[in-house]
Amino acid sequence: MSYELRIENLNISFEQGRKQKKVVDQLSFVVPAGRRVAIVGESGSGKSLTALSILGLLPDGAQVSGHVSWNDRNLLRANLEDLRAIRGREIAMVFQEPMTALNPLFTIGNQIVEAVLVHQSGLQKAAAYALALEMLERVGLSDARMKLQAYPHQLSGGQRQRVMIAMALASKPRLLIADEPTTALDVNLRKQILDLLKELQQDPAGHGMSVLLITHDLNLVRKFAQDVVVMHQGRLVESGTVQEIFENPQTPYTRALVESKPDKNLLPVLPLAPCLMKAAAISVSYPRPKLGWDQVLTMFGRTAWNIVLDQVYLDLRQGETVGVIGESGSGKTTLGMALLGLMPGISAKTEGQLEVFGQSWHTLGEAQKRAMRARLQVIFQDPFGSLSPRMSVGQIIAEGLAVHQPQLTAKQQMDRVLEVLIEVGLEKNSIDRYPHEFSGGQRQRIAIARALILKPEILILDEPTSALDVTIQKQVLGLLTQLQHKYNLAYVLISHDISVIAAMSHRVIVLQHGQMVESGATEEVIYAPQHPYTQHLIAEAF
Repeated sequence: MSYELRIENLNISFEQGRKQKKVVDQLSFVVPAGRRVAIVGESGSGKSLTALSILGLLPDGAQVSGHVSWNDRNLLRANLEDLRAIRGREIAMVFQEPMTALNPLFTIGNQIVEAVLVHQSGLQKAAAYALALEMLERVGLSDARMKLQAYPHQLSGGQRQRVMIAMALASKPRLLIADEPTTALDVNLRKQILDLLKELQQDPAGHGMSVLLITHDLNLVRKFAQDVVVMHQGRLVESGTVQEIFENPQTPYTRALVESKPDKNLLPVLPLAPCLMKAAAISVSYPRPKLGWDQVLTMFGRTAWNIVLDQVYLDLRQGETVGVIGESGSGKTTLGMALLGLMPGISAKTEGQLEVFGQSWHTLGEAQKRAMRARLQVIFQDPFGSLSPRMSVGQIIAEGLAVHQPQLTAKQQMDRVLEVLIEVGLEKNSIDRYPHEFSGGQRQRIAIARALILKPEILILDEPTSALDVTIQKQVLGLLTQLQHKYNLAYVLISHDISVIAAMSHRVIVLQHGQMVESGATEEVIYAPQHPYTQHLIAEAF
């Protein structure tokens, strides 16, 4: 049997009006057994659609032709029963957006165990549970036994990503298709996941697993992949070994990808710039799942709390960017939500003082908070989860205007929407399309446009470029910098990408296990870190 994946003359198109729009055009490449191959290219180049076509997972309306050979079978002609026998067992996939791939109604443990039992029918439930626990530990989840009883919304983006990887690897597939598998992971966890994939690939019991990696992270490709396929606008631009592509790219497009890095173009913060936000001793805790002694404590009226943010301080001045870095699960996103006043009041316990525009957030009424939100906007980590699938792009972006500027006419609203679409690099005809019609990176730009249209004074940026390729990332960061210069905006930039933090931030806060371990000017923290944890983060990044 040949467990080589061979793609020949693959074409994928969708009906657009009365025409067919081709999104993948005559694509051919090979993933040899036991080999690590990466597909790179700009957002919208057809990378993810190529991966979905392998397992027959393309959305309705897709027209596909060509040949996808696996184990001497053309998967494009396989029936649903044959594909189900292959999915998960022979070919597993880690999807780009774990929150949409995980069922919100079931615990993490139930979902992993179900996947294991489906693909390993002879296994007992207890053994499947033990395997699920082992895989969560191997992908670096602390308190893995507790995480098995958690629901997807109770985990951070990076933790959900690791759950998806654990679920995919549990059945020991012969081919793993990984679509942006480390997007939400910090440098430490990326290395851990990559080392795990290499270990499983080289393990004889793992059948010499091959990996098809889809990513925009060129550092990841350089460290992990053996071969590279470069795509642009659905076509193959160039392919070769990692050394050939990075050291001697043959096409202008590949050279532009390899040489793309964030530009640092910060203006100094004015000495008399007012403080727009002040957070003092912010702490956030969640009730623990009831296990063992926790159940006993609950019987006596005491709740066991899991502290995810512990005594964090932050000041943000007009025109300033404060970067927040740390491991996945260190409390970065929780800090962002606490600064926005968006922590769920029933399940979470929030302590500390928060002042926004000189007013104590906790003393404001709901109407006052609603009015203030026009001046305080957020770009969420998961763009697809934050965009309504039932609304067009124009409606999504204009929604804030309808709430905060109802005096605008419909034409004025649409003019503003078109203006901001162009600013974030999307075409005008995007206005009538829906989120599912866009790639992950394009959806991130829609989310940025929705936040920018109200021209806020403060933006909380939660991994704003995590789903973007290097060229689009550079454009978006340049756009955010231009807007900061033009409107004197203040940013809280949450990211695991050290190069983005170094290019965009005036000051940096480092979080570990919810605690501030270091803070200061960017040059001091990034280039002369004092804390061992910060030193390790920086060393892994560079």
